[in-house]
Amino acid sequence: MTQTVELPLWLFVLILGFAAVTFASHFLFPSVRWFFRRRLERAVARLNQRLERPIEPFKLARRHDMIQRLIHDPQVTQAAVDHAAAEGIPENVAFEQVRRYAREIVPGFSAFAYFSFAIRAARLLSNAVYRVRLGHQDEAALQAIDPNATVVFVMNHRSNMDYVLVTYLAADRSALSYAVGEWARVWPLSRLIRAMGAYFIRRRSRNDLYRRVLAAYVRLATRGGSTQAMFPEGGLSLDGALAPAKLGLLKYIVEGYDPEGRDVVFVPVALNYDRVLEDRILTSAAKAGERRFRARIGLVALRLLRQLWLWMTGRYHRSGYAAVNFGRPLSLAGFDAGQEGDITKPLARELMERISGIVPVLPVPLIAAILQRHGGLSRSAIEHRLDALIAAMPMAHVHIPQENRAYTAEVGLRQLQRRGLITEANGRFTPVEARRDLLDFYANSIRHLLPEDSAAEDFSAPAKGDAASAGL
Repeated sequence: MTQTVELPLWLFVLILGFAAVTFASHFLFPSVRWFFRRRLERAVARLNQRLERPIEPFKLARRHDMIQRLIHDPQVTQAAVDHAAAEGIPENVAFEQVRRYAREIVPGFSAFAYFSFAIRAARLLSNAVYRVRLGHQDEAALQAIDPNATVVFVMNHRSNMDYVLVTYLAADRSALSYAVGEWARVWPLSRLIRAMGAYFIRRRSRNDLYRRVLAAYVRLATRGGSTQAMFPEGGLSLDGALAPAKLGLLKYIVEGYDPEGRDVVFVPVALNYDRVLEDRILTSAAKAGERRFRARIGLVALRLLRQLWLWMTGRYHRSGYAAVNFGRPLSLAGFDAGQEGDITKPLARELMERISGIVPVLPVPLIAAILQRHGGLSRSAIEHRLDALIAAMPMAHVHIPQENRAYTAEVGLRQLQRRGLITEANGRFTPVEARRDLLDFYANSIRHLLPEDSAAEDFSAPAKGDAASAGL
């Protein structure tokens, strides 16, 4: 035992390395993890004091633990057994598929990534691209929501900027957990999105086992009080108009609702833009009749670089206004009372009605709606029709920049001219036929708020003495 043993230097270094790793993993790393976890818990506790809705423990659970909890959920276990029997495969193969789906769905929320990076980046990006306006919100109703209820923000889907804008404007309320589609599963974007608490879904999947795993996660998140955000339309609007609600996620929330547990409160949110950054991609997909967006990460990067170059050379202009309205909350407990059978469809209709009623009306959609109904018009004719159109929809939430309707018309016309959607000749503004689909895209965003055809004459008729300038 006391004899000297000679070892090659490389073997001695290897043994020393293994010893260092073993020491670190058993003694050093647990202490370091405990130290940082304690600091993180104190930081989250301070953060929860200023949030309207504190971050729930469900969202702060370790991702590995959440995956295990989802895999061993009784309903998921039964779904795996049923799937194995139906497909004629061993049960361990079915459970491996469940594990893969769970790892794909479950987020890895980081309070540091969300509040230290994501919120600041969202604020910077939103204000760099748009003049952001927080419009109507029923603050009294929002404050009256039960603190123990699970809040679900339901929104119309106009642009991928929706995620950024609502994250920024809801920063003082809570950390939102989004359901995001396949577009976000691109490295390294996927890791950042997962760290922000978003969970990935396969929107077009018809795999029953996958659907059962997803439903189980939504049920756990809802019962755990996780504040969520979802787009009931199921995807971006291709023509600019509101689409009927898809029932998938709503159905999972309704099925997972426990009348003896937490209430679920839906908060309608409506967004609109003077410019949707992906408008050409969306209208091209509408023409093709399929949801296949041909934009690539490289194309997006080139556009961002071009905007950066314009900013550096002093030629950058923001893309008009972006506005968000928060509507009257809907309690699932109150809605469920007096309903029989599956309430998903009537719930979806009610939510879409509340969203449609608070869609912000901005300068570009207003001017696009006027020029869509009538061709070439003079500025005075447009201003006259603008006054009549606003008067014809008194319940709408119209944003008037600087409280000046003449300036509102100027803002809308300037944006449409800059995009090449209209031209000016001899004092008349005329839609460009080759870009008519884009003009319709913006007009469609407020189409449901416009008066019926019988009343449309009120804002399509020219002012007295202006028939010539209006082209009539």
